[in-house]
Amino acid sequence: MTEQNRPAVALVADIVGSRQLADRASAQQRIHEAFARAEQAVRPLQGAWATVGDEFQAVYRTWQDALRATLRVAVFLPENVVLRYGLGEGELRVVERRAEGDILEGTAWYRAREAVDEAAGSHRPSGLATAYVGPAPELTASLNAQLLLRDHVVGRLKARERRLLGHLLDGLTQTEAAQQEGVSQSAVSQAVHRSGGAHLLEADRLLGEVPREERGR
Repeated sequence: MTEQNRPAVALVADIVGSRQLADRASAQQRIHEAFARAEQAVRPLQGAWATVGDEFQAVYRTWQDALRATLRVAVFLPENVVLRYGLGEGELRVVERRAEGDILEGTAWYRAREAVDEAAGSHRPSGLATAYVGPAPELTASLNAQLLLRDHVVGRLKARERRLLGHLLDGLTQTEAAQQEGVSQSAVSQAVHRSGGAHLLEADRLLGEVPREERGR
């Protein structure tokens, strides 16, 4: 980041049930790989990094980018590795510049912390959950309603449906995705529509088409 103060969306993500993982080091590696893969399509202001306590952080330009990135990470991860995501929109400022990454603080982080606590709330699913907190109550309520539905669809994906959706989010055609999985193109089409993946792809496309000057409003 080059600006001392600027609007942004901070991400705080933690591993659900990390103590029950048989191989936490392998899980962390898979998480890093999922974020790196997501960053090929959605460029962050600051790429994901691990912190203490099985937590990961990242910074995005807009809530649209943050939603698109978290969808990809959730889909790219194996079924046994689940993250809980908190997105906070606000301002960030550089406290200290370091070669390995700037030290940041600001309202975006405070809201991301509030959001990840909200995602872990008792009324949320015990697994995959994403919450957003921003400066506008109306947008916060609207996005959280959408995220509840999105996470429900993603959480119900079977292993092959997840992989197929991942291929399509990477930009592959249905024919190319079929070749990756050793199935027919019609089988891909049926799986994507049956699972709800087609709606996730359409939502992702619409978010990606929002003009840059309109993003974050």
